[in-house]
Amino acid sequence: MQFNITKDFLEEVKSLIEVSDTKKLEHILEELHFADIAEIIDELNLEDAVFIVKLLDSEKTSEALMELDEAQRDRILNALSPKEIAGELEEMDTDDAADILNELSEDVAQSVINELVDEQHAEDIVDLLRYEENSAGGLMAKELVRVNENWSVTGCVSEMRAQAENVTRVHSIYVVDNNNKLKGRLSLKDLLTSKEDTPIKDVYIPKVDFVTVNTPGEEVSRIMRKYDLEAIPVVDELDRLVGRITIDDIVDFITEEAEKDYQLASGISQDVEANDSIWELTKARLPWLVLGLLGGIGAAAIMGGFEEIFEKHAVLFFFTPLIAAMAGNVGVQSSAIIVQGIANDDLKGSIGNRLIKEILLAMLNGVILAILLFAYTFATKGEIFTSIAISTSLFVVIIVAGLVGTFVPLALHKRGIDPALATGPFITTSNDIFGILIYFMIAKAIIGI
Repeated sequence: MQFNITKDFLEEVKSLIEVSDTKKLEHILEELHFADIAEIIDELNLEDAVFIVKLLDSEKTSEALMELDEAQRDRILNALSPKEIAGELEEMDTDDAADILNELSEDVAQSVINELVDEQHAEDIVDLLRYEENSAGGLMAKELVRVNENWSVTGCVSEMRAQAENVTRVHSIYVVDNNNKLKGRLSLKDLLTSKEDTPIKDVYIPKVDFVTVNTPGEEVSRIMRKYDLEAIPVVDELDRLVGRITIDDIVDFITEEAEKDYQLASGISQDVEANDSIWELTKARLPWLVLGLLGGIGAAAIMGGFEEIFEKHAVLFFFTPLIAAMAGNVGVQSSAIIVQGIANDDLKGSIGNRLIKEILLAMLNGVILAILLFAYTFATKGEIFTSIAISTSLFVVIIVAGLVGTFVPLALHKRGIDPALATGPFITTSNDIFGILIYFMIAKAIIGI
């Protein structure tokens, strides 16, 4: 049954902390899931949160710490000593422990490493720190179950029992040779149904999906999603088995990347949290707001150059927001589809083919919308050439906006720049300017001013 944290429960926890009733506090918290512990910690002030972390067993609080957002976790870690942080890391999988160390300053991280009691655990954590954060090496954990192809079934089972003590969840059993090179995977069914003296090399499955330590996280997520993998082994440059990536780790990675892309598409240039300081939030938002301001100034300058049209055909002025809005909307739609295709690796064919397809799509949408706008304009204003000018401008603007929205993210992706940049204010502002410029140029040409 799911545990719900109520206001009364939180008040009870705070009261017990205030009087330091550790025995009763441990009693009401010991049966809770670590995710519930994390939720409780998130609702407490820093002093009370640190009290809980120090009180409970590290086996539970280490998992709870990983459930917290990074800002809250940093505040708690800064309130703990290197020895206390090391105690938490001792109970974590190596990948989570490495993530924690990456969040600490270099001096504190080194002090924590020096406090680690399990030398092999410390060595594994330090080894992970040398990989890029968003590579397979940076995402993997060292904990796994491996067996040698030359072992018998009996020897294999004995070794697996010893290894499994340090593995939270056994998703797969990997088979290696004497040089630790990945050979395949072992089915638990085959292991249980084989005779005790059967060599593992006679029963293991040689086909196994794997990634290298330098494989980008995006590619790892694509492979795991495509083949419905719960875990995938990671090998080094010599094909030696060095770790595994589990589905929970890749889901966290996908979530973080999606949050970054959403912020970038919203015009936020840095990774920020809602609880960050006003100054941090301002630094993240201001660059794109300045871009929008410059775009608005540019649009105003363009409109000023066509002041003569406004004087004789004031009706054009009232349709300017419509043209700009349609240009921005079409551009964002086109870029969003392309960015999604890039993220899911669904785009097929060349850039030229994508642009041709977008032209055809934009032409169809443009014709329909232009006809509707012409009918409205002519019915309300009764000016045939003005109606033609406005509707024709909309048609051309839709085509141009669609092409810009398609080309820009593809070009950014080809140059190694996050294409999510093209779904935000950048594409909206540029299309606003292009749209207004096209609008008045076409109006001037048709109306004949």
